[in-house]
Amino acid sequence: MWTAFKRIVRSGFVGFWRNAFVSLAAIFVMTVALFVFGSTMMLDKLLGVSLQNIQEKVDINVYFVTTADDAEMAALKTQLEALTDVEEVKFTSRDEALERFRKQHQNDNTIMQGLDELGDNPLGASLSIRAKETSQYEGIANFLAEQQGLSVNDPLIDKINYYDNQEAINKLTAIINAVERASLIIMFILVGASIMITFNTIRLAIYTTREEIGVMRLVGASNMFIRGPFMLQGVIYGVVAGVLALIMLYPILIWIGPGTEEFFQFNLFNYFVSDFGRIFVIMIVSGMMLGMVSSLLAVARHLRV
Repeated sequence: MWTAFKRIVRSGFVGFWRNAFVSLAAIFVMTVALFVFGSTMMLDKLLGVSLQNIQEKVDINVYFVTTADDAEMAALKTQLEALTDVEEVKFTSRDEALERFRKQHQNDNTIMQGLDELGDNPLGASLSIRAKETSQYEGIANFLAEQQGLSVNDPLIDKINYYDNQEAINKLTAIINAVERASLIIMFILVGASIMITFNTIRLAIYTTREEIGVMRLVGASNMFIRGPFMLQGVIYGVVAGVLALIMLYPILIWIGPGTEEFFQFNLFNYFVSDFGRIFVIMIVSGMMLGMVSSLLAVARHLRV
């Protein structure tokens, strides 16, 4: 077994170097495919972070009446925090709301004079509610509407701004779902195209050694002994292509990193460096699997052993 394994490995490397032109063609095709695959990974990460930042800025604000009881407001906050769809609930008191309002309009003399003339705080306390997913805001809004309906005679909630922001929330949800679907479709198309191209390249390698394969069959070589070198060549193609794709990505990410940080508040190059170990493993394993699958398909179809 060990002797046969060593012969398969030796034959695989010999075939890789002897068919240098075919090997280079296969590596070139797989490098392009893995480069696009890696670029898609980076783009998917960038879009994911951007959508997450946007999602964190979307929330539901519940405005209480100025006469709302502190215990009732605290009870509603506790109920909201117990909901599985809720990520975070922030409470803003009447004094905090007034202070924030004064800072926002400190340069508007008319508004400031109006506040001084009122003498009392006209603003009520509020809750800022952030859901785990944008699609969950409607359920939270329905829960709040039910709570609002329960206190008609002694109102607690003055206004829920979900319905004012509903169109924006729905659009954001649609964008997130569309990006996720598009990423999956692109990945499937890319993997399929890479397998087909590498499959044809491996088939060319088999064709160039068809006479040697015929001789091995005549002398009684086992099926694994004939298949093994081509499978190993596919793995080598994938490893080399994965390394080359990472080398190609490096300077490009250095160049676009500052731009992504300025526009998206996320430096793509820093992410690439900090998470390089995981990205390296994904790229190399993807290349190996791509070469292995392509080789298996080519060998199964064209060697007929």
